[in-house]
Amino acid sequence: MRFALLLLVLAGSAQAEWRVARPGWEYQFPRDHGSHPEFKTEWWYFTGNLTAKGGRPFGYQLTFFRQGIQSGDEDVIPLSRFVIRDVKFAHFTVSDLSTGKFHFFQKLSRGAYDEAGFGVATSVSPTVHKVLNPPSESNLPAKPLAWIDDWTCELTGENTFRLRAAKDDVSLDLRLTSAKPPVVHGRNGISRKAAGDGRASHYYSLTRLTSEGLLRIGSEEFSVHGKSWFDHEWSTNQLAEDQVGWDWFSLQFDDGSELMLFQIRTKEGGRDRFSSGTFLDAKGTATEISQTDFTLDPGTIWQSPQSGGRYPTTWQIAIPRLDLKLDVRAALNDQELRLKPVVYWEGSVRATGTIHGQTLKASGYLEMTGYLGPIAGMQSGR
Repeated sequence: MRFALLLLVLAGSAQAEWRVARPGWEYQFPRDHGSHPEFKTEWWYFTGNLTAKGGRPFGYQLTFFRQGIQSGDEDVIPLSRFVIRDVKFAHFTVSDLSTGKFHFFQKLSRGAYDEAGFGVATSVSPTVHKVLNPPSESNLPAKPLAWIDDWTCELTGENTFRLRAAKDDVSLDLRLTSAKPPVVHGRNGISRKAAGDGRASHYYSLTRLTSEGLLRIGSEEFSVHGKSWFDHEWSTNQLAEDQVGWDWFSLQFDDGSELMLFQIRTKEGGRDRFSSGTFLDAKGTATEISQTDFTLDPGTIWQSPQSGGRYPTTWQIAIPRLDLKLDVRAALNDQELRLKPVVYWEGSVRATGTIHGQTLKASGYLEMTGYLGPIAGMQSGR
């Protein structure tokens, strides 16, 4: 369950319906790494923890979003560069954990002249990738899976990627290789988010990507290595009327296992019954976690001096059926993205605990949304 910054934009009035996420989706890779334009909302979400030579720690996020404005029915929408079918935007952050500095940036684009867009993965070899991006010029060079200007996500192998982003005096160039195949969340091809037909997403993750590359901050350049996490999710319906936001965790344990867990918060202050997660053991075997399987208790509250938002930056997680207990803490309190039109918290975390009585440590990422009021555009009336 990841966050999509929905722009309050209405352009055109196409009559065709968006497709909604329903049971029975058959995932195919690398095909499903690519875009699904028949759905209204989609994101490619990379987060990770990196270490430079000498041990200096960093966190990063690079996310590409596609928010549909009009469906892609060619009989309804005339072929024109000036027709807005979707808005493209991306978020790029670097957490410099040793200095306590959080760098965050946003890019937005219509993509009318191919300066931004999304590709459809068709075939891939370790050195060559092909994507189909429809501008009319058939002789254009192959494009990445997602790009806005010089921010790019390129598919370089079936489950390998190259990420590049640069803004002001911060830049990142990473090569990612997955140690495990994709894991699909939920049941029967969907991750349900609320009651009702289509209130779900198609959602999978690559939970452990070996990551190497270069990071630059100001005049300093670092050779970095570490682990990344990739979430890809596409859907049409969003939160229900009584849901205000969520808390999402991705944790990579030192024993080779991983945990994805999210809770959806309600207006009454409780946890929605569609909260869930997935535990992946070191061999790649997945265990579904329902909302009755876990407890998630917030601890220390950090208040942003800029936005006034109040975020829990420590948490306790317990999953009795796995005999798993964890204490999670933010690696840096101020990892708040203050963007227009919304603000949310997304940052590097550390966890310690036990599983079956054995000590366990983890690094990962935490996302917290809806702490400054309902998320604009996310509540759907359907």
